[in-house]
Amino acid sequence: MNKILVVGSVAYDSIETPKQKKENILGGSANYFSLSSSLLVPSNVVGVIGDDYNESDLDLLKNRNVDLTGLQKVPGKTFKWSGKYEESMNEAITLETHLNVFEKFNPIIPDSYKDSNIVFLANIDPELQLQVLEQVNAPKLVGADTMNYWIQSKKDTLLKMISKINILTINETEARMLTDEWNINNAIEKLAAMGPQYIIIKRGEYGFMAYDKLSKELFVMPAFPVKNLTDPTGAGDTFAGGLFSYLASLKEWNFNDIKRACIHGCIVASFTVEGMGTDKIKSISLKDIQDRTKDYLKVIQVGNYSSSIEEVTSKKLNMHN
Repeated sequence: MNKILVVGSVAYDSIETPKQKKENILGGSANYFSLSSSLLVPSNVVGVIGDDYNESDLDLLKNRNVDLTGLQKVPGKTFKWSGKYEESMNEAITLETHLNVFEKFNPIIPDSYKDSNIVFLANIDPELQLQVLEQVNAPKLVGADTMNYWIQSKKDTLLKMISKINILTINETEARMLTDEWNINNAIEKLAAMGPQYIIIKRGEYGFMAYDKLSKELFVMPAFPVKNLTDPTGAGDTFAGGLFSYLASLKEWNFNDIKRACIHGCIVASFTVEGMGTDKIKSISLKDIQDRTKDYLKVIQVGNYSSSIEEVTSKKLNMHN
């Protein structure tokens, strides 16, 4: 089985939505990713925490088959973020960011992690992402995420990092910003030209788009229709965790596998948004995912559409002839 290495933030979040508010709850990209990915495969985490990090939160990850050898503990406070959502819940409004021990984070990859076949560079400084790539031994698949802050402040370094990866996960706003292209289809092609074979556009409540540079094939799917949207925080990271863990469970992969992996990630993320922070994702099982996947496939199923539409259009053409 392929090993997954994720490098990212480990944090405590304070989140306010139109319906509720919670303070100092478990968060951070590496936590969301590993809680998602560990449902399918063992995961290795590289990050940094302060001496205020709860032992129970470490136990949560350990009990989910997450290896914490690469999690550094240093004096000081753990990275903290606070944000709020308006009624639409489409985008978080950052209220406060306290980097704390994360400010001087230097990702050191343990020897036991260096042969990881799959590496995911979560949303951190692209200089740190490059440092990670210099320490790992020829992984089969490298994925990365980023955000508007790095696009605006370290674009050249970010582009260098992107040129070295296989899969880029990014949301629509960031894709447009990075490419200076409003049309998302044109933006996807420009992103692919930067290096990655696969581009995954995260579209929140609208699902995702996946693109294969080699075949020039585009795949678009909706999100699972969640009724009780509670908190979108971490949905993108749990989507990535689901995506990469699905691929890690296979020996090889092609674009059809990427499509299926995206669907799996989409299903896992649909649970995340039903709870505050990591509350829901840390309690679901593979049976929950299987059941929801069946429901999702019913939502997108249209029967033998290709045959029926061909029959209808052929009749119309014959009438004109």
